[in-house]
Amino acid sequence: MSFFLQLLFSGIVLGLVYALAALGFVLIYKASRVVNFAQGQFIAIGAFLAYWAMVSLGAPFLLAAALALALTALLGFGVERVFLKRLVGQPIISVIMATIGLASLLDGLIHLTPYGAGNFSYPSFLPAGGLTLLGVQISYAQLLAVAFTLLFLLAFTWFFQRSTLGVAMRSVADDQMAAMSLGVSVERVFALAWAAAGLTAAAAGMVVGTISGLNLDGLVHIGLRVFPVVILG
Repeated sequence: MSFFLQLLFSGIVLGLVYALAALGFVLIYKASRVVNFAQGQFIAIGAFLAYWAMVSLGAPFLLAAALALALTALLGFGVERVFLKRLVGQPIISVIMATIGLASLLDGLIHLTPYGAGNFSYPSFLPAGGLTLLGVQISYAQLLAVAFTLLFLLAFTWFFQRSTLGVAMRSVADDQMAAMSLGVSVERVFALAWAAAGLTAAAAGMVVGTISGLNLDGLVHIGLRVFPVVILG
């Protein structure tokens, strides 16, 4: 029984990580009907930015996480403004192909850094050991990952339900023309969606890095694994 519960808890943790990673896909697709095939690279960049801040700058985890979230959100915003804004009005397949090219570009750039090959792990910032509940071994890293993921999902739920920008994004997702007629800036919503996707990607990358360490291929593949989840959802 305890073995089953252990597998169940591990599955819940993995499902939460996938939900967080899939949120970035959904944000962009709902706003612009574009599938971002570079989401896996965003996940890797966010995770490695936090690692770089902790190792090179000596930042504590929370500060490193905040820096990684901000920079990856800025990356998403910049990608939309510099590259994808120019493709407005083009066939959707052209924009999707652009995101595939972006994925290859980011992948190549990451490989030029020391983090392109090998395995890494965040410097220890949690107590050793964990908790035992109903025979299930729960590490502090898993507890942090669950808390971090739930906090993010709740924050985004509040954002979409209560904030003005969140309501604007929902209106664009439902009907772009109607949203424009009501004075909603669709371009602004597109940029915000990409920034939010970068934010969620960084969060997912850091959660994975906390639990199982950092590896470029493993982080990028998370973006590919959640794609069927998005399609089925």
